[in-house]
Amino acid sequence: MDIKEVSILGENAGRHWYYASKGRALLQLLKGLKVETVLDIGAGSGIFSRQLLDAGICRRAVCVDPAYRAEGVERHNDREIRFAPSPDQGPADIILMMDVLEHVDDDVALLRRSTARLRPHDQVVITVPAFQFLWSGHDEFLEHRRRYTRRQVEAVVRAAGLEPVKSGYFFGLLFPVAAIQRLFNKWRRKSTPGPAKSALSTQGKAVNTILIAVHDLERRVMFPFNRLAGLTVFCLARRAG
Repeated sequence: MDIKEVSILGENAGRHWYYASKGRALLQLLKGLKVETVLDIGAGSGIFSRQLLDAGICRRAVCVDPAYRAEGVERHNDREIRFAPSPDQGPADIILMMDVLEHVDDDVALLRRSTARLRPHDQVVITVPAFQFLWSGHDEFLEHRRRYTRRQVEAVVRAAGLEPVKSGYFFGLLFPVAAIQRLFNKWRRKSTPGPAKSALSTQGKAVNTILIAVHDLERRVMFPFNRLAGLTVFCLARRAG
């Protein structure tokens, strides 16, 4: 979760439909996996690491983000979660890069450097925002460099020396409405410029519950095999043996 959005969604961010649904998609992608350590690069608030710890997928999480001012250790459900501004050289069984690559100029170099510690068949989960034509003030607010198609993500993965295992779009059922809204807002900003801001906002309990249910349906029926459209690209990759 981007640090910038913590102040918007507050302490209940984990229950917000976007992060709850995205976390459930992540858990589905890693279903049945049990590992020792997850390295969460660009972890922000550490929301996805906490979800993996809650699900018992890992016994320990290391969250790395340059926004952290110092190292620290917490206990989450009696399991260790460590926060550090830069990664150490210890082993990691899974690396998370959730909405990270779009923030840097050289995404291939960052991915190659971040996954250099992976052993053969260890895995990395990557998510990025989808489709450049959906570029909006939301991207500018979060200081993105680009948005991606599924094929572009797979090309970055291969260029970094990894092998794509699964990839697909998520938030596909929301895509038509979001696309119309963002294209309209882009047109409106041209005629009436204003400050860039996040597209996420807090929702009422009923709306939040409905949106989670909608994306639960999508996740069960389409994920991760949606090759057509969505707001996010998921890619599971591994170090080739």
